[in-house]
Amino acid sequence: MRSSDSSATRSEVWADRAAEREANLANWNDRVAAHLASPGYDVEGFVSDSQRIAKAVKLDREDLGDVRGQSLLHLQCHIGLDTLSWARLGAQVTGLDFSGPAIHAAREISSRCQTPATFVESDVYEALKALNETFDIVYASEGVLCWLPDVAAWAQVLSQLTRPGGTAYIRDGHPVVHSLDLDSPDGRLEFVGPYFEGQALRYDEPGTYVESDVSIDHTVNFEWNHALGEIVNAFIDAGFRIDSLREYPFSAYRAIPDLVEGPDGWWRLRDHPGRVPFMFSVRATLPE
Repeated sequence: MRSSDSSATRSEVWADRAAEREANLANWNDRVAAHLASPGYDVEGFVSDSQRIAKAVKLDREDLGDVRGQSLLHLQCHIGLDTLSWARLGAQVTGLDFSGPAIHAAREISSRCQTPATFVESDVYEALKALNETFDIVYASEGVLCWLPDVAAWAQVLSQLTRPGGTAYIRDGHPVVHSLDLDSPDGRLEFVGPYFEGQALRYDEPGTYVESDVSIDHTVNFEWNHALGEIVNAFIDAGFRIDSLREYPFSAYRAIPDLVEGPDGWWRLRDHPGRVPFMFSVRATLPE
């Protein structure tokens, strides 16, 4: 059931975390230029090839199926390549992100691709206020939840944005991986971070997760882990019915040094490819 007073909780999620939010926003604003120039994103290739579909969307399409004619909201969409990939598959898409430079870039890419899309600048916790509509599909994918302090409040936002009978879907990094030492040079899989939701972890990193020659000035950022049970129960408590929960033995990027890239573009452990779940996905329906 949707809570009539949940908006107060959402609006206050960042109330005592203003400095962490502002640090993350400054960091992601800087990443936009770096990602636009990066061969990892290959924006020019995406624009020039009208048939190209982002790798993430190809995988998520296996769960979401045919999206033609459906309204799809992509939360935390960054520069919009995944959003526009769904548009190329026939969805009527809206992308939302808290970074103004990211939304500006997404609109420019949409125009250059001649692929219709709506892009809205808003914090995800304030998405209902910014959009004031519901969607057939509410979608988020890859590197999303670690930037948010409260997964239960996030799921409440999803329930407010999903039409009755509609679908909410997320695929993201597995919380087990977020607890591992990602820089171990000897390949040891050692737990060093928290598994359950709690205080933010502070990082000061000079670059980003893709190759780029563009420097990032605001290098400090904050991340939160969320246990798989906390994520699933956040969906249930927000009124969703869980349709599927999947775990994947591969990663979207080289999360730890011992991963090798396969011909399909996904990264797996060199010697024991089934040892660690690197990603998970949840597909849920909001009952009518």
